[in-house]
Amino acid sequence: MHSRKERFDPPRQRPAPGAGNAERLAAVLARLAVRHRVPGAQVAVWSGGETAMVQTGVESRGRPMRESSRVPIGSITKVATATLAMVLVSDGDLELDQPVGEILGDPGLPASLTLRGLLSHTSGLPSDPADAAGNCRREVRSAEFVCEPGTAFSYSNLGYALVGQLIEDVTGMGWRQAVESILLRPLDIEPVYVDSPGVATGHARDGERPLAQVLPPMLDPAGALALSARDLVALGRVHLGKPGLLDVVTASDLHRPVPGAEPFGLADGWGLGLACFGDEESRWLGHDGTADGTSCHLRIDQAGACVLALTANGAGGTDLWHDLVGELPEFGLPPHRVQVAESCPIPMPEGDFGSFRNGAIGYTVRPDGLGGACLDVDGDVFPELTRYADGTFTVRDPATGRATPCGRFRGEPGAAAAVEIGGRLARRC
Repeated sequence: MHSRKERFDPPRQRPAPGAGNAERLAAVLARLAVRHRVPGAQVAVWSGGETAMVQTGVESRGRPMRESSRVPIGSITKVATATLAMVLVSDGDLELDQPVGEILGDPGLPASLTLRGLLSHTSGLPSDPADAAGNCRREVRSAEFVCEPGTAFSYSNLGYALVGQLIEDVTGMGWRQAVESILLRPLDIEPVYVDSPGVATGHARDGERPLAQVLPPMLDPAGALALSARDLVALGRVHLGKPGLLDVVTASDLHRPVPGAEPFGLADGWGLGLACFGDEESRWLGHDGTADGTSCHLRIDQAGACVLALTANGAGGTDLWHDLVGELPEFGLPPHRVQVAESCPIPMPEGDFGSFRNGAIGYTVRPDGLGGACLDVDGDVFPELTRYADGTFTVRDPATGRATPCGRFRGEPGAAAAVEIGGRLARRC
């Protein structure tokens, strides 16, 4: 194994939030939770060497939200999986550019698949397995790639399931045991999963209807963890050099945006497991995660040595997050800049109507019978699709009634060969 030397120094620190700010933050969180019908939420901020944490509401019926409450964090689990994989890279147990099939001793896996491509969502694999109860390697072998590996970004849970297989192969442990012993327990994080007893209950957008967590075991490396906001901050601090699990070269690889990885609609760039928001002058790293009725968010401000986390046990938590980040500067925290391109609406070109597919997920852009267009996602219809000159489009969110950025067409107007929706690339079929 390679020794982990040359730890990277933490960046300059900002002042801690302070008791007064914590009280104000608690008031803001409570107000936003009511506004967005979120039953319970937590916010944790690490800055200036201290962690401040506030919470509001209930974790489930009859139980108040506590500092120790664990909320299913959905896809932020991928940050833990990617960090664990990069620790193994740092130790010389995995190589970023070695074909996955060579590592697993499986010649049936495409030679173009590498750990780098899997972690950065540039592997070309579809979003999800066709049979989530099946065998991961068999699913990969039979998958219809959405693009040539390394040529485009397309978010893939199946890809992270395969990363989990790599971790199991080189450690000799199951993914849960490996993530616990190598990553979480050294961070003083008690491992909890979506199927553990006492996990906070997710809720529908109305804030009333509870939702059960459904995740097939194959996708554990993509979304199985349930953590508190304080736990998320501890995980985020690994990427500021604390407590030194990653060497400087490995950390740099993990954080650097991958060329060609353009995660439209999700972030401004993507590294090896972490999304990149903003630009080099003001960059946040992080990840968002939604499970069944939960919405969680992690951000790491490298320049200011600040880590911010939100957990929410309601589907309205995403809207709560967007409102919360707009108020960050009032608490002495750096602004969370979102790059927004401006374009003008154009009439829907007839040639852009049609069906597109990403693995088992089908997308159909069709006339709505009222002179406009709509998006049909496996039978769920999103009305009032508006196309813009730059290829982007919005739909009306049935839950809120607002026009919401949804995706973009790939290709010239009237000749779209693919669409990107939610960071997933779907080819015309």
